[in-house]
Order: sequence, then structure tokens, then C-alpha cells
Amino acid sequence: MTQSIFLPDESATLAMGTQWARCVAAPLVIYLNGDLGMGKTTFVRGLLRGLGYQGAVKSPTYAIVESYRLPEYELNHFDLYRFSYPEEWQDAGLDDFFSGNHVNLIEWAVQGGEFVPAPDLVITFSMQNGGRLCIVAAHSASGQRSLNLWQN
Repeated sequence: MTQSIFLPDESATLAMGTQWARCVAAPLVIYLNGDLGMGKTTFVRGLLRGLGYQGAVKSPTYAIVESYRLPEYELNHFDLYRFSYPEEWQDAGLDDFFSGNHVNLIEWAVQGGEFVPAPDLVITFSMQNGGRLCIVAAHSASGQRSLNLWQN
């Protein structure tokens, strides 16, 4: 099942992330798809604000992963854009982030090839009419539960 929403600006993307805070529960894997500058990290910033995180939220482009300890679980934000080959997933030991109570958001998951765990949700951002079209697709039962919560 999929759902789409038009996001006219950055504040709408932040607000959408904040709305999703009530819809995610660990364990969960979310792929964030879209070209550079589409709002993927902005969405994560909104999500973390909605979860009560008040610290800095930066893009993990250079660090590969930024982790945030929250009361109920750890949220990990990955960016695989700089991967030259999929095996870098294993070289970096990223599987360790998927063995516990985590919500994992992955930008550029395709760069990790078959090593990246399958998504529960895929959120895709693309340009449309000066804003962003966001399409959310559920790929598992837990992804569908999250999507249902967001739709209601």
C-alpha cells in the first residue's frame, strides 16, 4: 500500500517528520529515496524533533551513520551515498546496527546492494511544482502498521 503527499516547502517536510514520530516503533527499517537536496535529512530532523530529541541533527554523508539514543530505542540515520562498492557495508560493520531495538533510516540504500536489510517502509521524495512529492510505500506488516497510523 502506498500514500502520497505534496510538501510545498522545508517546513512541511519537517512537519511530516514530526507527524511520523507517533507512527514508528522499533525494530523498523526505512529507506529514504530521492536525489540530493530532496529533504531526506530534513524529514529525519523532523522525526527526531517529534520524538523529543533536542540536539543537533546533521547529515551522515561523511560519517556514514549518526546515532541518536532515545528513551524507547536507538534511531540510526545512514547515508550510503559515498559507497564505491556494496561490500563497504560489511567493511564498516553496519550489520551491528540491525541486531537490536533500533529504528534505522537509510539514505541511498541501493549503494549497499544486497547487504542492506530489506525495508519495512520506503519514503521517496521527488521535485514537483516547486515543492516535493513524497510517496510512502509499506513493504512489511510493521511498515503497514506505521503507514496506517500516519494515515489516521
